[in-house]
Amino acid sequence: MGKSLTRPVLITGGGRRIGLALAHHFLNQQQPVIVSYRTRYDAIGVLEKAGARCIAADFSTDEGILAFADAVKSHTDGLRAIIHNASAWIAEKPGISLSNVMQQMIQIHVNAPYLLNHALEPLLRGHGHAASDIIHFTDYVVEKGSDKHIAYAASKAALDNMTRSFARKLAPEVKVNAIAPALILFNETDNAEYRQNALNKSLMKVAPGEKEILDLVDYLLTSCYVTGRSFGVDGGRPLR
Repeated sequence: MGKSLTRPVLITGGGRRIGLALAHHFLNQQQPVIVSYRTRYDAIGVLEKAGARCIAADFSTDEGILAFADAVKSHTDGLRAIIHNASAWIAEKPGISLSNVMQQMIQIHVNAPYLLNHALEPLLRGHGHAASDIIHFTDYVVEKGSDKHIAYAASKAALDNMTRSFARKLAPEVKVNAIAPALILFNETDNAEYRQNALNKSLMKVAPGEKEILDLVDYLLTSCYVTGRSFGVDGGRPLR
């Protein structure tokens, strides 16, 4: 497969849930997609058959991050957007090294976007005013904090701050925004009691599904003016 004439959207962590939904959303619009994945779920094969370029990536080391950036550069001369969706969720628990928890959270949520944004900046520039985008997926806990996932919340807060810094650095060619979700969709294994308890934590009492995120991403990519902002998709949960 040669380099596409249409600039692809790059989605990190595109093998499941929101990342997977975004990949199919863009493919359905005939928009080329590049996806990173850590684990080769069956969904990756489905994406490849649908036309996505899927690249295995190890973001646990800086070398792995930069190797992925080089792989992206080998497949395209330009990017329409980078959507930083890759994430991990590790709690502080007895018997677990706190230093390792913090290191892993910072590596995936801060180092990876930081290095990729710098490495792939030339692919985003040169296409016109507000012609490219970066979207960071943060979390509603950036605003509220979390007593059980302190390192996670701190790393997402750092990513939230980087949104504004990269918006300043890359304007006016590239818009940089963040999406801060709370509960969007359940896992199939979540039982009824867990689901109800989770729903009760928000004002809106629903798990809205991927469409809320897809619609917001479409809006951000379409805008020629919005940059450096964070958009909560949280059902009013921080207000509880």
